[in-house]
Amino acid sequence: MLGGDQIISRSLGLLFGLLLGHRSNTTELDDRITACRACPRLVAWRELAAVEKRAAFRDQEYWGKPVPGFGPMDASLLIVGLAPAAHGGNRTGRMFTGDPSGDFLYRALYEVGLASQPHAWARDDGMELRGVRMASPVRCAPPDNKPTAEERDRCSPFLREEIALMKNLRSVLVLGGFGWKAFLPLLGPERPKFGHGVEVEMGGLRVFGCYHVSPHNTYTGKLTQEMLQDVLRRAVSVSS
Repeated sequence: MLGGDQIISRSLGLLFGLLLGHRSNTTELDDRITACRACPRLVAWRELAAVEKRAAFRDQEYWGKPVPGFGPMDASLLIVGLAPAAHGGNRTGRMFTGDPSGDFLYRALYEVGLASQPHAWARDDGMELRGVRMASPVRCAPPDNKPTAEERDRCSPFLREEIALMKNLRSVLVLGGFGWKAFLPLLGPERPKFGHGVEVEMGGLRVFGCYHVSPHNTYTGKLTQEMLQDVLRRAVSVSS
């Protein structure tokens, strides 16, 4: 019969083994994402943007690769966007980092207690997410921010795998109609209509719709901080 110390030791060993296996799976997925070259048009565009840099970032080295998810994998809330921006995530290598869309989103996350700071500008800026992870159905920056349906479908298995690794996931906030159309098929055959503030139950998850945090929406007032924070709080209340 095992003694008390042996039982504790074995339990800790199993726990560490599970944690290491989980981390290994996450790392392996991220490695496959960043190495992907499946879509020739997207590969060409993301690499061109990394060479023909925006003037303000001439002295910076661009990431120029597909962008993996960001945030703890044990999060209960997932935020799904569209794709990295050519001079945002494609430059910094992190979701919603280094562009106006990210500035707007991180400010809201900070205000509702999901981010450690209100601004994000680089992978090493100290930003930490709390209980939330970010991902996108398309991992490469697309021309004109418009991936094709074929590119979306080719990339979607990555998001499916990411969701499967998120064992504590309870709610999802989808930004924009494109993300909505790309994400919902991963959960089931139903196709609820997208709208800001829409809330549906699918695949055991509570899914919320929100206008995308693009400058087109935020500069015109179609999406305000109050509107975004309200939907975030609703999503958090379900996931907590």
